[in-house]
Amino acid sequence: MHPELFKIGDFPINTYGVLLSIGILTGLLVAARLGERDGIKRDRIFDLGLWSIIGGLLGSKLLMLAVEPGVNPFSLDFLRSGGVFYGGLIGGFVAFLVTVRIHGLPIWKTADALAPGVALGQAFGREGCFAAGCCWGKVTTESFGVHFSEQAHNFTGVPIYQNGTTDPLYLIPVQLYESLAMFVVFGVLLVLHRRRSFDGQILAFYGLTYGAVRFGMEFLRDDPRGDLLGLTTLTGLSTAQMISVVIFVASAIFISIRIKHRKVAA
Repeated sequence: MHPELFKIGDFPINTYGVLLSIGILTGLLVAARLGERDGIKRDRIFDLGLWSIIGGLLGSKLLMLAVEPGVNPFSLDFLRSGGVFYGGLIGGFVAFLVTVRIHGLPIWKTADALAPGVALGQAFGREGCFAAGCCWGKVTTESFGVHFSEQAHNFTGVPIYQNGTTDPLYLIPVQLYESLAMFVVFGVLLVLHRRRSFDGQILAFYGLTYGAVRFGMEFLRDDPRGDLLGLTTLTGLSTAQMISVVIFVASAIFISIRIKHRKVAA
């Protein structure tokens, strides 16, 4: 893999950062287009995106500290790390709610405009994870396994050799699986956006699909997962899986309530 694209002097340009930036930019452009279709000004979407990104960065770092207590928050590795995605999703959503309230925008309609862009950003972000070597999968002997480079090992600690040998270790490319899944989710959300029956439907469908995707992908991952409040030891599920269950159930309840209200109104 290629964790580093090139250097400008002594400053490295990392593949993860480039792909994450592409994901954020394209996600914002998609959100602006969808929001404009629903009568929301483009500059408001960009404002929301900016504050949601800031909230997401803070949330991802905070959850990383919570699930990995030994992490040094003042280290360069901590600053360069993308953090924990679900922390970023929660932090970004909190920032979104605050910003929407300040600008007096319709919450669910605005959320529907942003949700497909979030899925697209995730798809590019997981490509960046694959390039960097983080969020790696379990060992496999199948032909689809991938062997990471020494540079990736130095960046993220991804295992590259079998214990005590120099025999190459092959891992499930779970990052690419999740990336592909999120490109599919993005396409489905785009189609559904034109045909939605109620505001908030796209956000809820994103919650259903990503909750299911992430829950399943966790079974294929083998990087350090952390243990929030000892719940992983208690339940046998990773922190991400527990959050996935909560998001999936909450999304299903939201859809049920909205459908019921529509029927009553009709």
